[in-house]
Amino acid sequence: MKLEIYADVLCPWCYIGKRRLTTALAAHTGRDRVEMIWRSYELAPEEGRIPGPTAAEAMAGWWGEQVPARIARIRSLGAVEGLELNLHLARPVNTFDAHRLSKLAADRGRADQMMELLLHAYHTEGLNVADAQVLQRLGGEAGLDGDEVRAVLAGDEYAGQVRADRRRAAEHGVTGVPSLVIDGRPPVSGVQPVAELQRLLEHNPTGSHTAPATLDRPG
Repeated sequence: MKLEIYADVLCPWCYIGKRRLTTALAAHTGRDRVEMIWRSYELAPEEGRIPGPTAAEAMAGWWGEQVPARIARIRSLGAVEGLELNLHLARPVNTFDAHRLSKLAADRGRADQMMELLLHAYHTEGLNVADAQVLQRLGGEAGLDGDEVRAVLAGDEYAGQVRADRRRAAEHGVTGVPSLVIDGRPPVSGVQPVAELQRLLEHNPTGSHTAPATLDRPG
């Protein structure tokens, strides 16, 4: 089975979905035959590298009085999965380099570890995941060679792969994150309950398309 996961570091639902998918895969009878590929999907490519308002502040501009309830729901669902989602600390930035670092990690068999570290750094610690020094440290924690990480961040290696994922998402009909594409079939939401994710993995049905994502809502 080829399992493609479209995700972005800025999305709290991607962190929740990652934990649920990990649980579902652990119980999957054919786990050793699953080829898992993390695909880049930039939710806010227009963002700069210098952090601005927090995710919570951005949501206030979108949802007004509904924000406290929405944030409480995200935090509550995250806590169920053992996650501390600090939307009052997380500040949206450009994730292009973070995605390039993930591509390097994938080439070294460390993609899952890299995504976990990036998501934790952004959503729990409130770190700037566009900062080269932060990415350098996280790459080291993921087991990547420091010189190699520095070389990638200083150049444009893997930029083509990140852009190719953007085109691939459009071709597959992916309009939000987290989205799962199983064996090339239409995308399905990657933030479904564990039992439903297990059913998808076991039976591999056609599924339904996902809806567009925002920073506080699953796609």
